[in-house]
Amino acid sequence: MPHKTTEYQAFSHQILTWYQENPRELPWRGTHDPYKIWLSEIILQQTRVAQGLPYYYAFVETYPTVKDLALAPEEEVLRLWQGLGYYSRARNLHACAKSIWFDMDGVFPKTYDELLKLKGVGSYTAAAIASFAYGEVKAVVDGNVFRVLSRYFGIETDIASSKAKKEFEALANQVIPKDQPGEFNQAMMDFGARLCTPKSPGCETCPLKSSCFALLYNMVADLPLKINKVKIKERHFHYYVIKCGEKWVWKKRTSGDIWEGLFDFPQEESTNDIKKRTIEIPSSSKEQIHPFPKKYRHILSHQRLNAVFSEVEIEKENLVELEAWCENEGFMLVAEDKIEYLAKPKLIVNFLNDQGI
Repeated sequence: MPHKTTEYQAFSHQILTWYQENPRELPWRGTHDPYKIWLSEIILQQTRVAQGLPYYYAFVETYPTVKDLALAPEEEVLRLWQGLGYYSRARNLHACAKSIWFDMDGVFPKTYDELLKLKGVGSYTAAAIASFAYGEVKAVVDGNVFRVLSRYFGIETDIASSKAKKEFEALANQVIPKDQPGEFNQAMMDFGARLCTPKSPGCETCPLKSSCFALLYNMVADLPLKINKVKIKERHFHYYVIKCGEKWVWKKRTSGDIWEGLFDFPQEESTNDIKKRTIEIPSSSKEQIHPFPKKYRHILSHQRLNAVFSEVEIEKENLVELEAWCENEGFMLVAEDKIEYLAKPKLIVNFLNDQGI
């Protein structure tokens, strides 16, 4: 690994030169508005730019200032976030906006250390805001930066290990130029996302190819090193779409749930395909439960969800009994024409789309 200042400078110069010759136009580039930078960084966590862009535009249009976001109902914020996943980000986004508006007079903190105190803001996001908005010399370190540094400098530390973050942050803060911290951070992220990609990187056209450790030692496919693979949990859901006339039964997911604050249907879960019904639905019989033929699969970061749905029609004369059951079970009845306004997990949205809802 190089240790000379001149070698670090050569590395950062080549990265910046590549970036200036290969600009990517994004709506939050070129702004020093911490609100818009913060929005973009939260939206793009665990999300590709192409997927996140429409959400960024929607949030900026709906909530042009931190005040607008702070004063919005949480359910409205979750509905706007619908389909983006990792819903804790949306809840933290809303909580953070309220804290800035009500506790900080609507003014974003101006240093990395102060930004770190905000809810949902970690070292990466704090460094991004501090460098892009305020010019603080603080390196961002995300998956793209891990990859570039690991390959170029030949770092074989397991990026899933406890010491990796500190080691890579230290190196990133050594190579970052003091006069262009924000632009260099953007350049590093773009370089990793567009050229030094996880698979099929553009090594032949890379400006660093003559001095890249991984390329010189045929280790591009081996770096960065990640030993601890995340174990994926299989889950099996059976949803009951219970209707009484134009009213549907819905369940709001509770605190601590991965879909906290979102709405789905009453369900039961097992470790494999469910063979028999265990949920007791009032005024229903086996003949009134009609399974939908399509099976659904939804992948989360650490889980694979396998879902089937069954429709349950309850006669209108049994509405009072159904209302009492819903109140006792913590469910709610929602008119069909109001379903669109509920914030729902992508799995449920996919099902409803198939039903033309």
